[in-house]
Amino acid sequence: MKETRTSDKVCPREFFNVSEHVSYLEPHQMQELDEAFGKWKDSAKRADSVLGRARMWLIFKLLRYTGARLGEILALDDTTCFDQVDLLVRLGGEDRERMVPIPEEAFSLIMKTLDGPLGAGLRGTFFQVDPGYFRRICYARGKECGLSKDQVCPKAIRNTRAVEMLRNGVPITIVRDVLGQSSLDLTANFQQFSQGDMRSIVRTAHQSMRKRTSARNSFVGHVTGVVADDVMAEVMLETRTGIRLSSVITANSLHKLRIKEGSPVIATVKAPLVNVLVGGKGLTGSARNRLSASVLRVTESPVIAEVLGRLPDGSEVCALISGQSAEELALQPGDEVEFWFKAMSVVLNTVQL
Repeated sequence: MKETRTSDKVCPREFFNVSEHVSYLEPHQMQELDEAFGKWKDSAKRADSVLGRARMWLIFKLLRYTGARLGEILALDDTTCFDQVDLLVRLGGEDRERMVPIPEEAFSLIMKTLDGPLGAGLRGTFFQVDPGYFRRICYARGKECGLSKDQVCPKAIRNTRAVEMLRNGVPITIVRDVLGQSSLDLTANFQQFSQGDMRSIVRTAHQSMRKRTSARNSFVGHVTGVVADDVMAEVMLETRTGIRLSSVITANSLHKLRIKEGSPVIATVKAPLVNVLVGGKGLTGSARNRLSASVLRVTESPVIAEVLGRLPDGSEVCALISGQSAEELALQPGDEVEFWFKAMSVVLNTVQL
């Protein structure tokens, strides 16, 4: 039988939850902490304070962008550890040495400070400060942002960098090497997928998937049941807001997509395959999927009309109907209608973990 269903597989990248045992900062929290460090540094008046705060600030920057251990940063010889051609910093001892890239802007700030007046007289020992004092500085800046000590300690900053890299698609084995970890099991704590994570995964993947498909209608959910024979399969799914849909695909697609009960999916339906009906529950028809909605707007032309509706959960659904049908229905914003589409019209997209 000819394959009648197409699909996309979404790489999760940032679509995962972190173990509850790992302390880290979300992007907006890290930005607030970074800004707090910068303001604190810039507010120094006395020469000794300017120098001291600049040292703390650069240590924070290195922690933030390398994911190194605090002891590794404090042990750096700033005259030999930086590769200014490839924008790298050399971390770790001889037995486990590693070269870690630093973003160009951050690298430029570091070298500008080290090569300027503040670095004079301290080259080679610029980062060698009391670890306890640096921790206290972190806690103080975190308190200014409403963050706890556990969230802004050096280990949490290291964890944050690991999560950032994973969310940007860096393979977990490379993240392990950047962090200088001996075990992949340790790194795996930063990236966990489970049935409990599924809704979070597909919720974030939704926007990405919509950019990659011409279908106007997409629904994020998970599979609640599968009925299959040797040729075809019916897949039942439910969205995170309780909308239930049915899709009919080939048995081959079911196998290739590895769809089973509990699988995260995104269902898409092209607007020309959606019908709009007025009349409520008395209507009958063969379409398995019937969604009650209120009309938001109707955009008409002599040939075709777009009907946009809002579902009870606040999401939108769109149908393209003929201009003549739109004229006969005479729909107005606020009208209650039903959007119908057949199970064969529903395309399933899976999230590839």
